[in-house]
Amino acid sequence: MLPGELKPILAALVLPPAAPLLLALLGLLLVARRRLRSGLAVAALAVVGLWFLSCHAVAVWLAQAVLPQVEPLRPEQLARVQAIVVLGGGVEAQAPEYGVAQPSTFTLGRLRYGATLARRSGKPLAFGGGVGWASSGTDIPPEAQTAERTLQEFGVRLRWSDSRSRDTAENARELRKVLAADGVARIALVTDAWHMPRSMLEFGRAGFEVVPAPTGFPVPKNRPLIEWLPSGEGLGLSRQVLREALGLWVARL
Repeated sequence: MLPGELKPILAALVLPPAAPLLLALLGLLLVARRRLRSGLAVAALAVVGLWFLSCHAVAVWLAQAVLPQVEPLRPEQLARVQAIVVLGGGVEAQAPEYGVAQPSTFTLGRLRYGATLARRSGKPLAFGGGVGWASSGTDIPPEAQTAERTLQEFGVRLRWSDSRSRDTAENARELRKVLAADGVARIALVTDAWHMPRSMLEFGRAGFEVVPAPTGFPVPKNRPLIEWLPSGEGLGLSRQVLREALGLWVARL
């Protein structure tokens, strides 16, 4: 097993929902060992923590509290870049209704925004995404293949692509090799707002001059009461935000 393949396993263990569930199991173990008060306290902490992490309102607050904030792209910023770079966010390998792999919700949102910027500006489009570490060793196709097919449906041509990278750092290095051949260094980088801080760090290290073009901003979506009730969407966003905060901390080290 390659070291990179451990990253999704370790991340799954230290992030919700696994981390609170493991904490709850620890509490039950303490109860079984007749440490009733301590065990119940640990288990209660785990349950309460999982409840709040599953609330969309908490996820939005976390995104603002633990990640550097980015602003939407302005037209004058787009005019100064040489190319638009879209980062992959996964694929749906099994899509029986299409008979071929489809972009994940994250990837589709990024592709749509990248295609919109390309049509507005006339700037060429690049995409970075292979098979991530979590899918290593499977028959899942590279994200770049799915992205190119999807962009054709949007009526936009993909000029450059990277189908070899397995994470954001490799996205940056591989695309630097490809775009440097055409003298491209100033880019508008398209990814979700919660993913942008780490992406900018890695692409800056690779030698790009990066203008952030974020999409998918963590914002309230429902009535206040609904925002404070647990949901799969809220838990998913909390997990993404905490994962990015952890990844950004590791990348800075």
